[in-house]
Amino acid sequence: MIVITRVLTPVSQIELAPGSVVTIPNISWLEFESILEELGEKRSARIAYSKETLQIMVPLPEHEIPRDLISDIVKILLKSAGRRYQPFGSTTFKREGAAGVEPDAGFYILNYQRMIGRRRLQPDAPPPDLAIETDVTSKTTIDAYKIIGVPEVWVYDSGRIRIYLLQQDGEYLESDMSPNFPGIAIAQLIPATVERAWQVGNLQALEEFESA
Repeated sequence: MIVITRVLTPVSQIELAPGSVVTIPNISWLEFESILEELGEKRSARIAYSKETLQIMVPLPEHEIPRDLISDIVKILLKSAGRRYQPFGSTTFKREGAAGVEPDAGFYILNYQRMIGRRRLQPDAPPPDLAIETDVTSKTTIDAYKIIGVPEVWVYDSGRIRIYLLQQDGEYLESDMSPNFPGIAIAQLIPATVERAWQVGNLQALEEFESA
């Protein structure tokens, strides 16, 4: 269910059912920052902001299984390749005055050393090297990632994963392969492992994935 509305009451008082998306147009950057502060950090809703449009999304309960599983798969792949990383969860990534977005998971891989020890993102922080979304992702969300400059975004939805790579012209190009994991069939492996998790649980699915 998608609702387009003008906000007449505090955003924190809007009650949304799981799976809902509220789109609020004509929101300035200062208003966006104020709404973030009002919503606080301990919430199930996630936000995306670009081109003065704010979206507030409440994930469905079944969203949690692929979200956690895909993050764990990324960690397994990085560890098996001997690569270091710094995860940043669903942190609010921003481009000051222009965009903000909260992925299900964000990973610093090439830039991991710069992020060690940081308890909060600072204005000089680079964008994450990889962001993961596990639900229907809107144009507002994708535009936010473009503006922030996230090099690689994975979107998992309805049993399929799409890999978006940022090009020099600032647009995303969909790809079958991930530069972060060359030679690995991400587009096939992740949906298969998520489907397996629905059958046997996350732990066993991950054990089978790791031992394959």
